[in-house]
Amino acid sequence: MSRLKYKAKCVLTVAFCAFVLLFIAYFTPMSVRSRSDVQTCTDWGAPVIWDGMFDPDHYDQEHRKNHSSVSLTVFAVGRYLDAYLKAFLLSAERHFMEALPVTYYVFTDVPERVPDIHLGPGRSLKVVRVQRHSRWQDISMMRMRAIADAIESWIRHHSHYVFCFDVDQAFVGRFGSEALGDSVALLHAYYYHQPQSLYAYDRNPRSRAYMETGDFYYHAAVFGGSWRTVKNMTETCYQTIMKDKENQVEALWHDESHLNKYLWLHKPSKVLSPEYCWDRNIGYRGDIHVARLLWSEKKYGTLRVTE
Repeated sequence: MSRLKYKAKCVLTVAFCAFVLLFIAYFTPMSVRSRSDVQTCTDWGAPVIWDGMFDPDHYDQEHRKNHSSVSLTVFAVGRYLDAYLKAFLLSAERHFMEALPVTYYVFTDVPERVPDIHLGPGRSLKVVRVQRHSRWQDISMMRMRAIADAIESWIRHHSHYVFCFDVDQAFVGRFGSEALGDSVALLHAYYYHQPQSLYAYDRNPRSRAYMETGDFYYHAAVFGGSWRTVKNMTETCYQTIMKDKENQVEALWHDESHLNKYLWLHKPSKVLSPEYCWDRNIGYRGDIHVARLLWSEKKYGTLRVTE
């Protein structure tokens, strides 16, 4: 690309983002000008959601008016169930989509050990038995098929939106309806301040997850959207994972690598800032005004099932 074309592209990108930000500022409850310290808009016009940018009451009222409902999927396989599931569900009851009906889908190989949690009005829980794979990597990758199957069998009949979570984390603040959108991705807490050259993309050309470049590095611990979009997202990732298996290739970060490739080709309509999945071990960051979901202590040495 010539220098002139590159400058023209940069000018058009800045102009487009400025237009989007002005539109958001004047015609939506997003107050993007309140966070001049961070990026609040992507190159394709999707908002990047940070604390201080939105009126939570407005979003809750709009989604209640539209009778929005949400399904939450979480996998608790092997030792992960006893270590994390109860704390995850209890914290979700306190902080996840408090204003809306929520159905929890717990995927596990030991349904009889799922804790009995007192759920609030409009909340329900369904346990789905899944196969226990010999490697944690396969557990991670095969969840894409399980989510797609659950959407087809149950979720699409009663929920407008789906959010998919890792179990080894806990809600500590509002994770509300402002996060809902057609396609929602999360900035990875360990990469959002890094240059793109350090992003953990899969660099193996033999993998279907291969990326030379991208927009951001997204964290697979949290993703979501409308049930149609999440169904397409998970089905596509499962298909590319299986293509890699046929070619005896495994992506660097497994399903996360395939998710990043999908979100590069199919831009998310909303991006969540790292406050929606934060690790306190990172230390102080001035742009993180509030933590909404925190990483739990990782115990990979004792919890991950290996060959």
